[in-house]
Formats: sequence, structure tokens, C-alpha cells
Amino acid sequence: MMEIRNAGCENMRHRAQKIFEKLGYRKIMAVGILLTAGMLYAFLTDSVQGDAYDIQLFQLSSETIRSEKTVEDPIKTELERQRLADEVAPSYQFMDEIADNQSALIESLFDYLLDAKAAPEAEQEELSEEDKIAQLREDLRLMETSENGLRLTDDMLRSLLALSDERLIDVREELDNLLQSYLSEPIRIEEVARIRTEIEQDIRRNEQIPANVVQAAVTIGRFGIIANELVNEELTASQVQQVRNSVEPTRILQGQVLVQEGQVVDKEIYRQLELAGMTEEHLNYKPLLGLLIFVLIAVGLLMAVMSRSEKDDKSKSTELLVIVVVIAISLALMKLLYAVSGNFDLVISFIFPTALAGMLVRLLVNERAAVYVTILISAAAGIMLQSGYSASLQVDVALYILFGGLTAIYLIDQDGGRGRLLQISLAVAGVNVLFVAFYLLIGQTQYNWSEIGFYFTAAIVSGLLSGALAIGFLPFFESAFGMLSAMRLIELSNPNHPLLKKILMETPGTYHHSLMVANLADASCEAIGANGLLARVGCYYHDIGKTKQPQFFIENQVNIENPHDRLPPEKSRDIILAHGVQGAQMLKNYKMPKEIIDVAAQHHGTSLLKFFYYKAKETNPDTNEEAYRYVGPKPQTKEIAIICIADSLEAAVRSMKEPTSEKIKKLVDSIVEDKLKDGQFEECDISLKELKTVKSVMCETLNGIFHSRIEYPKETN
Repeated sequence: MMEIRNAGCENMRHRAQKIFEKLGYRKIMAVGILLTAGMLYAFLTDSVQGDAYDIQLFQLSSETIRSEKTVEDPIKTELERQRLADEVAPSYQFMDEIADNQSALIESLFDYLLDAKAAPEAEQEELSEEDKIAQLREDLRLMETSENGLRLTDDMLRSLLALSDERLIDVREELDNLLQSYLSEPIRIEEVARIRTEIEQDIRRNEQIPANVVQAAVTIGRFGIIANELVNEELTASQVQQVRNSVEPTRILQGQVLVQEGQVVDKEIYRQLELAGMTEEHLNYKPLLGLLIFVLIAVGLLMAVMSRSEKDDKSKSTELLVIVVVIAISLALMKLLYAVSGNFDLVISFIFPTALAGMLVRLLVNERAAVYVTILISAAAGIMLQSGYSASLQVDVALYILFGGLTAIYLIDQDGGRGRLLQISLAVAGVNVLFVAFYLLIGQTQYNWSEIGFYFTAAIVSGLLSGALAIGFLPFFESAFGMLSAMRLIELSNPNHPLLKKILMETPGTYHHSLMVANLADASCEAIGANGLLARVGCYYHDIGKTKQPQFFIENQVNIENPHDRLPPEKSRDIILAHGVQGAQMLKNYKMPKEIIDVAAQHHGTSLLKFFYYKAKETNPDTNEEAYRYVGPKPQTKEIAIICIADSLEAAVRSMKEPTSEKIKKLVDSIVEDKLKDGQFEECDISLKELKTVKSVMCETLNGIFHSRIEYPKETN
């Protein structure tokens, strides 16, 4: 079964490699970005959009519906504003100049009468009484057509003209005094009729006014009474506006019951449902637009994270796909929780494995990408894993996942394997428990002991589940994507591994040689930003092929004769050259990672086996040089190039007598230059600048290993 699965994964890797080569990194990047954007939008759409109900007017509601958001009710708000505005009393203003204006009008009336009486004698004889009245009517036309309308009959005018000038002036003064006394007090429009009646009674009782002109005087007096306390429209409008502005908007509150199960959906209920956007006919597109902005931010950051990677295009493509798959797994788990959350009264989101995504990406890609994925997943969880009735961001869940994920990311290092991952899971569980304590203490909700126990249990399960799922998923990621995680490398470096035990027991000299090469390669790789852990573990296994015939390799020849002294160079050549191929095959048989197999196959490149080549040439000058070269291929990565240098260097330094810093430096320069001239680094991307750094680090490391002992003075008694 295992062989079938491995064969399937191998086929998958071959197909993926063909796709990489055909599309190229840019197209794969575009596909990965589109996949991420599509997944986020598809998984989160339902959460931001809220529920829509198929509600019909005047039908019974099949369920109790609560508002998913707080929204203003403009109709009820306007009705309340109008009600309060109607209750605002008008603001009045007393117009004291009205009394003077009315007095002036009455005075003008009597002036017209006096003028008519004071006409020249000749003119008096010519004008009849009817003509005078007609003239007066012309003079008084404006008063008659005014708003109050002075209505003096011809008889009234005749009676007034019949008075002497003195009596006419007395009547004018009496009327003016009465008007001034009444108009000195505020009179509103609704009081005008009453005041006119009062002044009429005063005029009729006034003995200074002749009886024959009383009716005319009453008409003039009533004409003079008008409202002098008027509504201040501007001030009243300002007060009305203040009252309207003071009204708080009437709102439909989040969680408010809009319709009970079995209740008839009348027009008002249907209007509120429409207002809350909970009918199928009134889909709200604003949340979808907001979600689109969130997705654009997410994929933009993903592009930024990938652009910072210094790896080759193939590795970046693989890492991008890993990130996409991890995001997909996390979103699927969230969706599962979201689907079942309606069956619980408690917030079951706390059971989500907070550190799963961060652990996987940290182990398979790098820390920067892991932090990005953790932030993205926590934000997505805040949107999807909601509690309550609102389609909004659930901050407590987002922070819960963020803190748990970051805890795992920063605790993962190069010093442990799966056991270490389980320890980190316990730490994550501890952080989860602390956050749940914060959540329970800061909230205003009262919880019973069973609820508190549930939340703390969920926090612990979340942490442990993160580690368990990460351990379970890792082999599938490593097989499907051909990746080698730090955890896997740490496990392979365990001395109890069967192959390492085999090297130690059968070829102790080779084992020691491998450890020395590993120290050199690890330090050098770290100095130039390459994978030092991969180089170290690769060195442990690079000479596994020597276990086939250990006595033919000098580091294992302890107290025995060198068997090559009795063999022809061709036979010795075949034995030495075969150890790389045999080692790669042994590693394949043990299902070792491809990166480790490549180290065994490529650590000598196509370099020349000089000793036996020149030995053969002594007897046969026509010896073919290619026959004495390793089959290769040449190093394909920086790590293998550095191992190639370290392997040759360690063997050469070990054979030196009294190595000094100067001798070591010359030897390092010589080996690197020889391999450069031989073209061994042509197929990897290591630069001359990096080689310079590698040489410097190797010199320092070797000087530390082979430093001269300090001679202490002998003790004297």
C-alpha cells in the first residue's frame, strides 16, 4: 500500500514538474493568486451577505426572523420628527410701529374729509355733494381695497362731511386715542375680532362722538384694529428645525425580532424586512463590494510575500501552491464549523485549530509566509465564524486564531522533530486558554460553570488538534509537492536512523568524515543564506555508498593494508566511482527524500579521479580521462556545490601534516579554483561572491578544528 502511494505521489511530482516547465513561474503565480482570490470570495460570500428570506405579504411567517444588522428606519424617524415639529408653538413678535401706522391711516382719512370741506368757494358751488362723495371714494380707494377693507357707505361720508371742522377733528382725536390705547397692547390674529367688538362698544358709549356719525366712527375704529403681535416665521422655523434635529433616528436594532413564527407579515413588517435587506428582492451589494476589497488586500500581500523570496522559480511555485492548499484546508475547516454552529448555543469557533495553518507554512515554506497566512486565516475566521445575528467581523475569534498561530510560528525552530511539535501544541493550548480567560472576563455576559468548562476544553483541544493535524498533513505535503520540511530533516539527522547506524557501525571513519563535512557545509550555507540544515543532513548520508566496500576507502583503513596497492587502477577506479551511484540507489531503496539522494549522486559532480587516472596513465599513456570521471551530474544547487567543496577539503586537510592557517587558506583557494576551472559549478546558481564567503567561512571553521595546541610548561616539584 505504501509503495502504491509513493508511486502515485511520484507520478504527481513528475506531472507537476512538467506543468512548472510548461507554464513558468509568472503564469503559475497568476493562477495561484486567482485561486486564492476565488476561494476567499466563494467561502466568505455567505457570511458577509447574511440570510435572505422568501417572505410574501399577508402570509404566515414560517420562522422567527431577527434583524442581522442595526439600520435606521427613515419613515418612523420622519414621523417622529414631524410630530414634535407640530408641537412647537409659534414664536410671536410685538410690532409697536403698527399703532403709529394705523394712526397715520386714520389721520389721512380725516385729512381727506377736511380737504373736501375746505375746497374754495367757487369750487364748492360747482361741486355737488355727490361729486364730493365720489371724490372722497377715489381718495379712499386704497383703504377700501386693503386687507382690512375700509367700508364707509355714502350716508356715512355725508354724515362726516356734515360735521364742522372742529367736531370732525374732535372725532378724529377720540378715535386716535382709542386706537392707541388698544394697539399699545399685543393683539394676535385670533384676538382681532374680540378687540374690534370692544372698541365698537367704547365708541358707542363715547359721548364726544355725535350720534349721527357713530356708525361711521365704529367702522373707522374697527378698521384701525389689526394684529400687532405676529408670528416670527424665521425664528419659528429655526425652532422647528432644532426640534427636528434633536430627534434621534429610529433604528431597527441588530437581533431585534422583526416577525414571530406564525405571525402574519403585514405591510409594516414587510417594510422593515426590506429595510434590513432580508428579503430576496432586496439583496445588498455593499457587503460583496467590501469583501472584494478584502480579497484584493489579501492577494496583494500574498504577491508581496512571494516577491521577497530569493529561491528559484520552481521552488517559489511549489511554495505558492502549498500556501494555496493550506488556505483551502483552513477555509474548509471553518466552513464545516460554520455549518454546524447553528446547532449550538455556545461559540464553538474556539475549537478551530488555531495554529494549523501557521505550523504547516512555517515548516514547509518560511516564517514570513507563515505569519501572512496566519493573519489571513484569522481575518477570514473573523468574517466566517460569527456568533449572533450580524454579518460583520468577529474580532474575538480573529484574535484567538492570530495569537495561537503566532505562538506556534515563533516557537518552531531547528531543534526538534515531531515530539517538539507536540510540545509546541501544548504551548499553543496554553495561549488559547489564556485568551479564553480574557474573553470570558472582559465580556458582559454571565456564564455558568458548564459553559466555562466548555470554552476552556475547546481551547485545549484547539491547540492539540493543531499539532496533530499538522503532523498528519506534513507527509502528504512532502510527498505530493516533493518538499522536505525542517522537521523531516531533523528526524533524518537522528543518529538512531537505520542508515546512520549502518554508516557508524560499518564505516566509522566515513561517519567521522561525514560529521566534519557537515560542520563545514552547514556553516558555509548559513553564511550565504542557503539551507544549512539540508546541507548538514545531506552530508550525513552523502557517502552511504561506501558501506558496500568500506575497506577500499582510506578513512576506514585502520591497521590494515591498503587493498588498492594490489589492484589495477581500472579496478580501483570502478570501486571508488561506484560509491556515489550505489549510495543514491541505497537512499532510493529506503525512500529517502530526493534532496538527500541528490547530495549522494552529485557531491563529486563529474570531477576527475586524479590519483588513479595518473597511475593508469603511467602504464597506458592513451588512457581516456572521461573513464576516470564521476558520472555526476554536476551539483544542481548551492548546498550540493558547498558540500562538494567541503568533502574534498576535509579529506585534503586531514592528510596535511601540521596544518596552519596559511596552509589551510592556500588549500581552500586551490580546491575552489580547481573545481571552478573544471566547470563543476556551471549548473548551479552559486556566485563568485558567495564562493568568496564560503572560502572565508571554511577557513575559519578549519582553523577552529585544527588549531595548534598550547604547550603548557611542565610542572616542577
